[in-house]
Amino acid sequence: MKIFVTGASGFIGGSFAAEAVRRGHQVRGLVRSHDKGQACEAFGIVPVHGTLADHDLLAAEASAADAVVNAASSDDRPAIDTLLRALSGSGKALLHTSGSSIVADDANGEPSDTVVDEENMPAPTRDKAARVALDQSILSQSGIRSIVLCNSLIFGDALGPDARSVQLPLLIDFARETGQAAYIGRGLNRWSTVHIADVVDLYLLALDHAPAGTFAFVESGEASFADMARSIAAGLGLGDPRSITLDVAEVRWGRGRARYSLASNSRVHSLRTPALGWRPTLTSVHHWIADHLATEQRR
Repeated sequence: MKIFVTGASGFIGGSFAAEAVRRGHQVRGLVRSHDKGQACEAFGIVPVHGTLADHDLLAAEASAADAVVNAASSDDRPAIDTLLRALSGSGKALLHTSGSSIVADDANGEPSDTVVDEENMPAPTRDKAARVALDQSILSQSGIRSIVLCNSLIFGDALGPDARSVQLPLLIDFARETGQAAYIGRGLNRWSTVHIADVVDLYLLALDHAPAGTFAFVESGEASFADMARSIAAGLGLGDPRSITLDVAEVRWGRGRARYSLASNSRVHSLRTPALGWRPTLTSVHHWIADHLATEQRR
């Protein structure tokens, strides 16, 4: 299969693109710099130099591909509209990457019993309304095989070009810099989690088997931020983690990231991924934290 991937040097896109090449697919990947292009070439990914603002380039690459995977941005409406126009009527697959922050609450580290699945979606918050609208626009597009995979907190090391996920590296960096792991408020807020290797497996299964209009959460476990902070502290040989206030977190990471990526609950359950044949195997974020930090300590 000829696959065009946006975000091909990023954590999700690069991991997917590299594994797709390993499984025999021809992959062209959008990159923003010469260095990122070289990093992709090392994994057999053909670099396409440009950005999401290069709409003619996006249209040409989408038209020439058998399938398109957008892993560059969950929110760039003009770029997605360009891809949709280019693919319209072709029956080709467009797999779009979304994220489960679309159902995150404003919990300030407090717990929640709410678990969301694809059949019981809450109304989006004002902060996430545009992303939800974009997801729905993709899913309602006729003439293509539209797929939206909504990832939870992804952990693991990149399977392609050097890149990192978002949430856990922020907390690991903070612990290294300050000498103490941290969580926000009481840290009892929980996120569903998934390993990057399992994410990539699902992306490939979805390209092969998902019917048009598929929306699915991507999750295989869950953890509280206090517990993840304890695992980080243990892995770095630090003392007990500490609580920080939301104000401190917002100064460090910004309002949206602090409130909705680190202090919120985003507990999701997928009713749809088992039907695609997905069987995740790397389900413990705590095991990965311990192994990852132990490996780094040995370097």
